Amino acid sequence: MENLQKRHFELTASMMCANYGNLEREVKNLDEGGIDSFHIDIMDGRYVPNFAMSLNDLRYIAGATDKPLDVHLMIEHPINNIKLFLKNLRKGDTVYIHPEAEYHPSTTLQVIINSGMIPGIAINPGTSVETVMEMLRIVKKVLVMSVNPGNAGQMYLSYVGEKITKLLSMKEDMDFEIYWDGACSADKILEFAPKGVQGFVLGTTLLFGKDRPYGKILQDIRELRF
Repeated sequence: MENLQKRHFELTASMMCANYGNLEREVKNLDEGGIDSFHIDIMDGRYVPNFAMSLNDLRYIAGATDKPLDVHLMIEHPINNIKLFLKNLRKGDTVYIHPEAEYHPSTTLQVIINSGMIPGIAINPGTSVETVMEMLRIVKKVLVMSVNPGNAGQMYLSYVGEKITKLLSMKEDMDFEIYWDGACSADKILEFAPKGVQGFVLGTTLLFGKDRPYGKILQDIRELRF
């Protein structure tokens, strides 16, 4: 059986699931455990019915690790505040926006590009590929939400798999990579990493709250077999 370690796929930690009683230790342990990047969910209580991480959380994590940051803006009209986030990032970090949250998402994506960041869009379960087709030629990353955004621990929506299949057929021509966010279990990595999904956001399903060292958990995920 082929070892998935022979394929390169990225693992990113969903920091809204971390233990905020000691964020410094969480970042250090994840960093030393071999996480590839840190996923930061910013929520405004308007675009999604929840508040999550803040600008100060982003600033702290950016200063506590050299690993890349993936900033997922679940906020209305990100163009209004995008520069507040960008000035706290490093060149090469990723910023995702939701196309539905912006009047002219391509303008916001261009601001991200001009700042030296990697532009991305996040696609909700109810968002069709056809409605974001033009933006697929602008972005470098597509974050596919397998659950409705706003809360951790939700149930996987199975029809998202068909959307990923469609995106996989287009990614080489349009030059973008696909990332999975939401209810990421081992069976999802086993199924979609070999098909070409580049990375997976890890939350409470696989990574956090397990009473095991992060390094061991991440090693086990990288050694999954199918």
